[in-house]
Amino acid sequence: MQIAFTPQRALPDPDPPVARRILFYLPGYDPDGERRYRTLFLREIRRYARIFGVPLPRVSRPVASADGLSQSWTVEAEDGGTRTRTEYDVLLWSDLVRRDMARSHWIGAGLNTLAILHGAVNGTLLRLYRANWKCGNVIVYPFVMSLVLLVGVLLSGALGHGLLGYDHLGVGLALPVWLPLLIGGLGGLVGLRFLAPRLDGTFLWQLMHDWVFHWQHARGRRPDYRARLDAFAGHALARLREVEFDEILLVGHSTGGLAAVELADRMLAGDPRLGREGPVLSLLTLGSSLPIVALQPRADETRAEIARLVTCPRLVWVDYQAPQDWMNFPGFRPARDLPLGLSEDEVLNPFVRSAKFKEIIDAATYRQIRLRPFRMHFQFLMANDRAGVFDIFALTLGRRTLRSRVLGDHAGPLGEP
Repeated sequence: MQIAFTPQRALPDPDPPVARRILFYLPGYDPDGERRYRTLFLREIRRYARIFGVPLPRVSRPVASADGLSQSWTVEAEDGGTRTRTEYDVLLWSDLVRRDMARSHWIGAGLNTLAILHGAVNGTLLRLYRANWKCGNVIVYPFVMSLVLLVGVLLSGALGHGLLGYDHLGVGLALPVWLPLLIGGLGGLVGLRFLAPRLDGTFLWQLMHDWVFHWQHARGRRPDYRARLDAFAGHALARLREVEFDEILLVGHSTGGLAAVELADRMLAGDPRLGREGPVLSLLTLGSSLPIVALQPRADETRAEIARLVTCPRLVWVDYQAPQDWMNFPGFRPARDLPLGLSEDEVLNPFVRSAKFKEIIDAATYRQIRLRPFRMHFQFLMANDRAGVFDIFALTLGRRTLRSRVLGDHAGPLGEP
């Protein structure tokens, strides 16, 4: 049976304007989540206000939770005559990423090689390439670079043997065969040690560990990450008991898109009333890398979580994609592209939308960033140059719920009707 590409749901009555919202933001696989997202948010909200001529929202100082799970601030925005207060909670798991990246480069490269070869054998890489060949290239990039660096060390050994192991101009050093090879190889390793920190700017090491993380997670070998998701759910449900909100909004970018899905499932299981009464429950995923785990053969638990949200009437899930972004999967629809065992009538989520980057980015800027995968990937979190169907600040800080926007097929800058 053909699964419907777009869920059909009715909004009987428009949601009232949002006076108070709580937003839980899930960063991607990033070792610097404590600093990066606050800095990016402040820079882009100022740029947003300047470009669109709207009042600059008031943003409070950040407060870190005692348990280290979150960094929080408040945003007060004027939107069409309505004042909306958003409690902004960044849920942190950067310490887990830093622990991964503290491995030696040799161990990281070895694990990455094992994960890539396993993905090639079980067909995961082929499925990912079919879903988005650009993202497939990003995934294999660290493996290819590891081979290049290894070849460089071997060539250094060969060069050492060539320079020291033969009689040049009648000068014989009479060295054993192994010694020139050893000297050349050690020279290559010293050069590699010098080069390694300079490769940080190419995101080599981060992407290397990122694929290992997804591979381990799909195989059920990241109990630390699952424990953190459980802690996030407890934290979020406790926050909901503190104050009454009009909307609960979960937002995840990149790997955080999968984390937001997993968190939503835990929150719904933890509170049977959530999404049935009280505030509207919304899930917004941006440039999600969810298929990297969900398409792996052993990711049954992840697919079960996704299936529960796909059929869940207690929330609205909107997934924004962009074909210009190398690190997401444009056109991917979980109900159609994953073996979830669902009938057409059961599909309620997600609503898949294109961010249409070409329409919201200035042409000169677009030419500069179109071949910079990470910069394009982060456009989901940045201010538009022009008004368009996707606007991160209107979606997350405005007076309308995400449910009203998507079911009413509306999204635009703050202040637009």
